[in-house]
Amino acid sequence: MEEREAKAIVEQLQKEGLLTESTRPVWEMILPRRLQRMHEVLNERTRYITVMMEAVDDPHNQAAVLRTAEAFGVQDVYIVAGRAPFAPNRLVTRYADQWLTLHQKPDVQTAVADLKQRGYQVYASYLGDGAVPLSAIDLSRPTALLFGNEHRGVSEEALRLADGTFVIPMHGFVQSFNISVAAALALYDVTERARRQVGERYYLSFEEKRALYEQWMWQTLQPRIRKQLEQRGYTMGKGGQLGSFQ
Repeated sequence: MEEREAKAIVEQLQKEGLLTESTRPVWEMILPRRLQRMHEVLNERTRYITVMMEAVDDPHNQAAVLRTAEAFGVQDVYIVAGRAPFAPNRLVTRYADQWLTLHQKPDVQTAVADLKQRGYQVYASYLGDGAVPLSAIDLSRPTALLFGNEHRGVSEEALRLADGTFVIPMHGFVQSFNISVAAALALYDVTERARRQVGERYYLSFEEKRALYEQWMWQTLQPRIRKQLEQRGYTMGKGGQLGSFQ
């Protein structure tokens, strides 16, 4: 990349307020091409659609859902662990999860309550009576898609708490998709429809963008460089939430 092009990228990000003087020691450590790529991805990120996994035990399935969410620009993933710990397979995620905001909750009641407090309607994947086709979900409100255990599906408690249930129509002999496939099909559909239907409401606010961009800048640095910056007083907020530089 030519120096003039690199300078233009930095100036544009400064103009948008994503690169500030207070974070200069951090972003000066990152190649402009990398800063530009993170900016491009950031502009497609959404919290309008989110996904929740309830008791998904297989590490490959856990990882595949995370990778799918990241690929479709879904920032938040809610997790309620089952019999097995939440330990997504790194070979499957390809570190996609480092770009996501993961919300690990102790039980489905807590997770659904948190989502509803944030204004989401919750639709659970379900093969039983009353489930509507995926394409019939009304996306005029922020929506969370809930997927259950590989063998048992969503729990009775999750069904009771959900605002509705959905099914992905199939026309073959098999009766269900693997959870990772179901999540991919469902997220493709709802993100495409929501993006068209709700316009700017689909995307992150400027405040969300700036906080997330700072987080991404921090984690893209090598550990050695992060340690050096920490010694100079730069760090990210603790507690697993999006932080800002201190």
